[in-house]
Amino acid sequence: MPHQNQTHPDTIDIVGARAHNLRNVSLRLPKGRIIVFTGVSGSGKSSVVFGTVAVESQRQLNETFTWFIRNRLPKYERPDADLIDNLSPAVVVDQRPIGGNSRSTVGTMTDIQSIVRVLFSRHGTPSAGAATAYSFNDPQGMCPECGGLGQVVRVDLDRLLDPDKSLNDGAIAFAPFAVGTWQWQLYAQSGLFDPNRPLREFSQEQWRLFLRGNGFRVPRANKTGAQGSNAYEGLLDRIDRLYIKRDLGSLSEKNRAAAQAIVSEQCCPLCHGARLNQAALASRIGAYGIADYGRLEISELIEVLDAITDPVAEPLAAAAATRLRRIEEVGLGYLSLDRETATLSGGEAQRLKVVRHLGSSLTGMTYIFDEPSVGMHPRDVGRLNRLLIRLRDKGNTVLVVEHSPDVIAIADHVVDMGPGAGAQGGQVMFEGTVENLRTSGTSTGEQLRLVRPVRERTRAPKGWLTVTGADRHNLKNVSARFPSGVLTAVTGVAGSGKSSLVSGAFAAAHPEAVAVDQSAIAASRRSSPATYLGLMDPLRQLFAAKHSVKPGLFSFNSDGACAECGGAGLIFTDMAYMDPVTTVCRACDGRRYRPEVLAYTVRGASIADVLAMTVEESIEFWNGHGDNRIATRLHALAEVGLGYLPLGRALSSLSGGERQRIKLADRLRHTGTIYLLDEPTTGLHMADVDTLLALLDRLVDRGNTVIVIEHDLEVVKHADWVIDLGPDGGKHGGEIVFAGTPRDLLDSEHSITAEYLRRNLTQPTDLRPPRAAS
Repeated sequence: MPHQNQTHPDTIDIVGARAHNLRNVSLRLPKGRIIVFTGVSGSGKSSVVFGTVAVESQRQLNETFTWFIRNRLPKYERPDADLIDNLSPAVVVDQRPIGGNSRSTVGTMTDIQSIVRVLFSRHGTPSAGAATAYSFNDPQGMCPECGGLGQVVRVDLDRLLDPDKSLNDGAIAFAPFAVGTWQWQLYAQSGLFDPNRPLREFSQEQWRLFLRGNGFRVPRANKTGAQGSNAYEGLLDRIDRLYIKRDLGSLSEKNRAAAQAIVSEQCCPLCHGARLNQAALASRIGAYGIADYGRLEISELIEVLDAITDPVAEPLAAAAATRLRRIEEVGLGYLSLDRETATLSGGEAQRLKVVRHLGSSLTGMTYIFDEPSVGMHPRDVGRLNRLLIRLRDKGNTVLVVEHSPDVIAIADHVVDMGPGAGAQGGQVMFEGTVENLRTSGTSTGEQLRLVRPVRERTRAPKGWLTVTGADRHNLKNVSARFPSGVLTAVTGVAGSGKSSLVSGAFAAAHPEAVAVDQSAIAASRRSSPATYLGLMDPLRQLFAAKHSVKPGLFSFNSDGACAECGGAGLIFTDMAYMDPVTTVCRACDGRRYRPEVLAYTVRGASIADVLAMTVEESIEFWNGHGDNRIATRLHALAEVGLGYLPLGRALSSLSGGERQRIKLADRLRHTGTIYLLDEPTTGLHMADVDTLLALLDRLVDRGNTVIVIEHDLEVVKHADWVIDLGPDGGKHGGEIVFAGTPRDLLDSEHSITAEYLRRNLTQPTDLRPPRAAS
């Protein structure tokens, strides 16, 4: 272990790290190597890599800038450690979705679209002008009809209004304009209309004023009752301005759902989805316009760019083709530049994020990856590994938090954290080579040695659930049968159509299904497992009923909050010329509540005591007492393997795998007969996957149908039925290449998944990743 006076320039030295659950962890990490951090979910991997190394690297890098610049950069608190030395600048590639609204595409997020715009501005004929004239995100280039979105959204009056009702009766079926709201008052109390008169009785002039009137003011009472006036704006014009023309993707979840319920969306009749104005669309290079460049698959676009020989345009075309080849190399040649980033799968997004750094000529950097294999088929993991190796071979240090055996296999050095999760973790259980890890006694070592066969005795279907003629995205008129009452795994490489079939077509045909998607749950210091699963309401009501006081008294976000810290339990000091500092509130000792609130107890425990209990402790404490809602939610958390988690633990302090399982627990407490799970193994250690498989078996044994979209071969081997899509991604996918039992899948000659499943079973002792298919 490194000591404070014995650091070495060729290593990253950490002494006494205590972030989150770390227990005085000391490490010496060799530079210029691929270092993989393993361990069960919640064991402390991210606390070392992200909460210690990444944060301190970024904090010290920011210190090299002037205070004028530093005040405009993110601020990082000094990690809790005795020493962190010999750091290099860090580039963090985390699990957060690329996201973006409807204006974000593969072309814009990779910056390749910028090169294409310059290429057309210099070489396209007839020219539309400067590069901005070819941008659908700039007023000079965007289509005037759709504003550069490619789609036009129109308010559907039949959905928005009930003509048989009056304004006072709720004729406007749009929540932000509901009876009593500020928006509703603009019409009901304007004096222009009788608020008790059904809309269908309005005159033609009243309808015009109601929907499109403008240019005058109407009387308005403010909050104090004083009379004033407001500029009047017709209902349709107001909804268009405040909700529709702002892009639905930029609205809050609640308002977006409300807006989507009253609109219809269709392809723009002017630009036909190309997003650009007519001048930009008319410009061409050879036989292709800029919209054609956006629609072509990346592999096809490379050929088009390579054919450009004009001395002015050739350097730009070559630059774009070079970046596109990097995307093609990672198996995403089927994507197109106009593909919206919000529609990318997790695996596609992760690889695009990695590709962005491959063109950099910087060396001596530290690249930090958070489970980069998430959402990837075993074939694609091989491609990811080659990217990580290339980054290392350019002279960089690569730190990877990972669960995939194939990624662990390429590590030069492994750090295994544990032994358990949460309070039972936070220690270094192993350091060394992959070969030595495999023979170690740690949970990770045991899992690497374990070889499971495919399920031989599969459960018999109770019936069949069908999807007919599915053509969403790249699906090619697919009809599929899903067996009921069993566990079905839907597999296939990225972009093969799995989510389109299950989350799209099947969910639409069977709306009663309970779906759990890949989206991350919102996490803050004030949210916890108790708040996310709705445990706080029954807990507050129980305490309030016992002592005949208001439930709000037992909320640390409301009446019961400590006056000193506002219910946060912590004091955050963020001064302009200092690093932020977080300390435990002295007034409440981190318990969040006022002293008089903590005096109220149930069965000898205060509300703070209850929130400090783990899930397992809570189950025992409330056994035979309390509200049935409490028991249901607690058992849901225990079923997904989170029995060790304190109920009041901040969600922001949890690992990605823990958050995913909390979301799974929330959805599983909604009883149904069909469950659709999109990559439920995301963020899970191999041992945690066993817990998940046991949960899926229990769901099936209770008479449910469970369908999982998965790449994890352990889940595939455990399934009763497998539907494999492909044969590849994009336009080369969208077909069912196999449907049957896992045992039958082994004999399939046309399935890429079958090839990797056979390798998994026939080469169990070989930790090297299989060679990726070309």
